Amino acid sequence: MKRMLILFGAMTFLSACTVVDLDADGKPILPKDPNAKPGYTDQTPQQIAEESWQSRVMETANGHALSWADMETKSQTVKAGTSESVFVRASGIVTAFDTSNAREHKLTVTINGKPVNINIGPVLRSNGIRDAAGFRFEEFTNQVQYAQLTRALNRHAVKQLPKVDESWVNKPVQALMAVTMQRGNVDDVVAVQLKPGTP
Repeated sequence: MKRMLILFGAMTFLSACTVVDLDADGKPILPKDPNAKPGYTDQTPQQIAEESWQSRVMETANGHALSWADMETKSQTVKAGTSESVFVRASGIVTAFDTSNAREHKLTVTINGKPVNINIGPVLRSNGIRDAAGFRFEEFTNQVQYAQLTRALNRHAVKQLPKVDESWVNKPVQALMAVTMQRGNVDDVVAVQLKPGTP
C-alpha cells in the first residue's frame, strides 16, 4: 500500500510538470506570462521602434490626433514649466523648405493662418513621437534605453516620410505631426506623415 501511494504521488507530480523546449544555449524557452507588464528588456531600441510603430505610434496617432485649433486650446492647460506632446493632424500650404542645416530640414506650413515649422529630418531632435505615443519610462530597463528609443523612433519616422524638395513650396500638404506644447505655445513639431495635396 505504501508503495502504491509513493507511485501515485510520483505520477501526480509528473503530470503537473510542463515540458518546455530549449534554445540553442540549452536554456528553457518559457512562454510569456499573460499577466506580465509590458517591457522591452530583451529588445534593442531599433527593434522596439520597428515592431511597435504601427500599433503604438500610428494607431494612437490616427485614433487620437487633435486638430491644430484643439491642440492650441489644450496647450493652455499645460502646467507652467512643463511640456506635453500630442499628435495633431492638419493641412495647409507649404511656404518654405529650409535646408540651411544639412541635418535638420524644415518645412514651413501655414496652418490656420499661422506659419508652423515642421522638422522633417534627416535628424530629429525631439521626444515628441515617443511621448505622444504614450511610451513610459517604467517600461524600460533604464534611462539610456528610454533615450535611445527616442532616436530609434525618430529615425523610423524619417524613413516613412516622402522625399521633400523645393517642388513642395506653394502647394497644399496634409500633415500628421507630434507636437510638443508648453503653456500657451508650441515648442516643437516633428512630422510623422506627410502627404501632398488637400484632403
